[in-house]
Amino acid sequence: MNTPNPDNSRWPFIRDVLVFQLKLVLGNVLNFVLVPVTVVAAVYDLVSGKPGRRRGDSFYRALEAGREIEERINIYGSIGGYHATGSSDDPDAVRRSRTIGGVDIGDATVDDLIRKVEGLIVRETGKDGHAAQLKSTLERLLDELRNRRR
Repeated sequence: MNTPNPDNSRWPFIRDVLVFQLKLVLGNVLNFVLVPVTVVAAVYDLVSGKPGRRRGDSFYRALEAGREIEERINIYGSIGGYHATGSSDDPDAVRRSRTIGGVDIGDATVDDLIRKVEGLIVRETGKDGHAAQLKSTLERLLDELRNRRR
């Protein structure tokens, strides 16, 4: 029975855990913001009642923006994602340019941003070796912790 190389299984797993935690925080911030925004939008829609407008336009626009942002966060992306936009790793995924709150965000997702940051880290690692030393030190520490448990 072959045991997996720690470098091949450990770092992708650590990355997935950290990315998942970041996405959970982003999702919670979204929910925290959406509560007052949707309440204010609903009250505005009830009070304003402009003729010719569908009742609840502001409220439903806030909901649509929240849904779109949630898709961009794609909390469960490390298991393939499940939103309409699909996993950002999926070449067949439906990607669309969107404007949220008047700001054009294109088809960017949190996963796209994380990939850009990872690329930057990889480039910087090759320059001076400090990040490579840190990774090596973390590997030794994790191996030592794992071996102590045995």
